[in-house]
Amino acid sequence: MGLKRLQIKTQAKHEIVDITDRVARAVRESALADGVCTIYVPHTTAAITINENADPAVKEDILHALARLVPAGPHYKHAEGNAHAHIRASLVGHSVTVPIEAGRLALGTWQGILFCEFDGPRQREVWITVLPIP
Repeated sequence: MGLKRLQIKTQAKHEIVDITDRVARAVRESALADGVCTIYVPHTTAAITINENADPAVKEDILHALARLVPAGPHYKHAEGNAHAHIRASLVGHSVTVPIEAGRLALGTWQGILFCEFDGPRQREVWITVLPIP
């Protein structure tokens, strides 16, 4: 399959977007039966994670907890005013890897792949790589 790039247009300053269906579609299009799928975010103020996607309150709770843990404010040295977004992205992480089994993402029952925006709204990319397991 090579590298597939998803375009994501975020709508808010801080937001979590469920991209599970879009990643699953990329895996199906790859026609790979068994392997791994790596989902990577090439941005320093955005991140990717796997978490519950059934209850929207989980996304809100994650954003609120990160805001309490790493508050915005003028107390950072980074001149652009978005140091809190860089730190939040570092804490959450820039990639996840999901096994592929029988041509499908092998996620748990409640799991979803979540794109995390910490400095939006912006036009973003997510890179997907699907690889066979030798």
